[in-house]
Amino acid sequence: MGCHERIDRALAGAVRIPLSHCSRYVLFSDCHRGQGTSNDNFLKNQHLYKAALDYYLRNCFFYLELGDGEELWENRRVRRIENYYEEVYGLLSRFEMQRRYIRIYGNHDMELRDELPEAVILNNREGGRDVCMIHGHQADYFNSVCWRLSRFLVRYFWKPLEGFGVNDPTSAARNNKKTKKYERCMASWTVKNDAYLVAGHSHRPRLPQPGDRYLNAGSCVHPGGITCIEIENMNFTLVRWAVQTRHDMLLYVEREVLAGPVAIE
Repeated sequence: MGCHERIDRALAGAVRIPLSHCSRYVLFSDCHRGQGTSNDNFLKNQHLYKAALDYYLRNCFFYLELGDGEELWENRRVRRIENYYEEVYGLLSRFEMQRRYIRIYGNHDMELRDELPEAVILNNREGGRDVCMIHGHQADYFNSVCWRLSRFLVRYFWKPLEGFGVNDPTSAARNNKKTKKYERCMASWTVKNDAYLVAGHSHRPRLPQPGDRYLNAGSCVHPGGITCIEIENMNFTLVRWAVQTRHDMLLYVEREVLAGPVAIE
């Protein structure tokens, strides 16, 4: 089965929700929340993430998380992660209580596949194209079909080496050759199906390029901040949340538009 077929299979069972000019969605991916240890890549950005969640709660956005929310290849129990990031999960529960919350699973939280959907589709009620959403590991053979082997290597081999600065070569986020192959698959799927496709997995944020309709929300483990995609007024906007310094030397969290808005056609 090729990458396009794996994407199609994921979308066949997608949760469908409406998209219109009244919609406000924010799309995050690849938080990789851990247990607060030295291997927890989310730890350094937790305050940015909390500031962003507070903003989207106050502005009535619907929260969509596109997989790899928890880092379950390096950690075994979700409960320990939830206990460490109690404030984060408190904010997420507020979205859920207001029925403004959906998350799907990715390869690093594949253990949750019996509890979470694999895909979401925003049904365009304005007559334009639908917006399909997956984590993106479906376009990565080693991290989808062979995910158990990948998890074993990360948990028992690459995790210890990460402390010495050795990158995992099987990761699309850390292997430029894999990233380009991944993006070609995703982009060609959008051309073939004449639809938008939003994902994460590669940690490389992206709005549609000329000739395709592939988007990527990026991740919450970038060294310079966290990225997400906002959907508002039938437009895509790529946003980064980062720490900045005022003239009086006080630090603050800034919402910065990296690209867009790009109209949903």
